[in-house]
Amino acid sequence: MLRWVVLLLLALFLLLQYRLWLGDGSWPRAESARQQLESQRAENDRLQQRNVVLEAEVLDLKTGLDAIEERARSELGLVKQGETYYQIIDEPKHE
Repeated sequence: MLRWVVLLLLALFLLLQYRLWLGDGSWPRAESARQQLESQRAENDRLQQRNVVLEAEVLDLKTGLDAIEERARSELGLVKQGETYYQIIDEPKHE
C-alpha cells in the first residue's frame, strides 16, 4: 500500500514538473512572453515619441506659415520675391 502511495506521489510530482517546464503555462514560455512584452513596450514608446513630433509638426503647419516657408526653402529650393539665390559650388581638389 505504501509503495502505491509513493508511486502515485512520484507520478503527480512528475506531472507537475512536466507542466512547469514544458506545458502551456511553462516557465520558459512565460519568460518568452515577458521578453516580447518588454520589446513591444519599447516599440510603443518609440512610436509614441514619433507621434508627438509629428503632431507638433502638423499643428505648426496648420497654424503658422514659418514651417511651410521653411519646408518650401529646404525641400523645394524656393526663394521669396525680391531675394537673390546664390549657389556656391566647391571646385574639385586636384591631387
